[in-house]
Amino acid sequence: MKRHFQSFTINGAVQDKSLPILLICNHVSWWDGIWTLYTNQQLFKRKYHFMMLEEELRKNWFFQYTGGFSITKQSKSIFETFDYTAKLLSDAQNLVLLFPQGNIKSIYQNKFVFEKGTEKILQRTKNDIQIIFQANLIDYFADAKPNAFFNLHHYTGAWNVDEIENAYNTFYEQCLQTQAKKEI
Repeated sequence: MKRHFQSFTINGAVQDKSLPILLICNHVSWWDGIWTLYTNQQLFKRKYHFMMLEEELRKNWFFQYTGGFSITKQSKSIFETFDYTAKLLSDAQNLVLLFPQGNIKSIYQNKFVFEKGTEKILQRTKNDIQIIFQANLIDYFADAKPNAFFNLHHYTGAWNVDEIENAYNTFYEQCLQTQAKKEI
């Protein structure tokens, strides 16, 4: 990462409560999984898992050795993936990354619509977990390489997917506003 980016900044104080972590993150580039892995290594030090579309995991097969597991939309196996994700979230040593919008979207998108899988996973989760939001943003400023900003927020609201989606959108909008005010 150091070869491709000028700097990395983690913003936001998140208390580790020694619970399994569901990390909900925007998906703007190929780098997102690596950025969240970096955040995990710096702060949480958990076993890292992430869900990928099966066709993407087939193309990038090496991700299965770094915590990647597949989901196939419009397939009966989708329920097995939801069960597997919930099982991962039953172990306090695990962090599961979820891109709730389901695929890569523009970094300039400011409204996220969560796929139904987020709700299905939460319904299957039987014990306490931490839900942490991460918003990845980049800016070049006066540098040739981009500066990466990883913004974090601990979600403490209701376990309702609509509430979580609204909270993530509010958090992301705040991150954009804060980022727009930065200067070099």
